[in-house]
Amino acid sequence: MTLRHVVAWKLAATDAAARAAQAAEIADRLTALVGVVPTIGSLSAGANVVDGNWDVALVADFADAAALKAYAVHPEHQKVVAYVRNVIADRVAVDFEL
Repeated sequence: MTLRHVVAWKLAATDAAARAAQAAEIADRLTALVGVVPTIGSLSAGANVVDGNWDVALVADFADAAALKAYAVHPEHQKVVAYVRNVIADRVAVDFEL
């Protein structure tokens, strides 16, 4: 079984340039985790390119729920989480089996 983890964030900044910079920063920090967090099977993240939607999203695959949990608590992931929590207004996530 593969578990797909999908997360999207709305950023708190009201300025479009600030939102764009923060979205890019989140995506860069998340993609930098590949090769660092060993339980990541695949990961892609990016800023929204269409107005009116969520600002940035992540799609990551893990071998199973235990691998996702290991990612969630990994110290390098927690550093990204700390940054993200400082700039977001809302978060939505879903995990499903492929």
